[in-house]
Amino acid sequence: MTAIDPQQSVRGAPTIRTIAMPADTNPAGDIFGGWLLGQMDLAAGAAAARRAKGRCATIAIDAMQFLKPVFVGDEVTLYAELVHVGRTSMKISVEAWRRSRESEDTEQVTRGLFTFVAIDAQRRPRAIDRPEPQTDA
Repeated sequence: MTAIDPQQSVRGAPTIRTIAMPADTNPAGDIFGGWLLGQMDLAAGAAAARRAKGRCATIAIDAMQFLKPVFVGDEVTLYAELVHVGRTSMKISVEAWRRSRESEDTEQVTRGLFTFVAIDAQRRPRAIDRPEPQTDA
């Protein structure tokens, strides 16, 4: 797995904001890590599709850290940032933060690094358009 630098935060505009519900719990009554991982994959997928201007597929979770628990009723905010673009693939860093319903305080609960590949209509890898180089006028 690739290391995640705890000093680097991807916070900017939220990609997804949701509420952890009782249906999202494991048998012990805690929010299921798989639910949170799924939310992170959705956030990374949204960022990937926006950059690739089309369909993308998750091909790897390169790093994942569960830092603190999420509780039923917490507002969960996910932030996604594109950190690398290759010919057909992208790496996206995702952070999840929780806020209790009764508070304005937030804390980071997870972080992960996801790799997506842009795919065509036949679900085969396709090239990602490169942005035009910036020129000074």
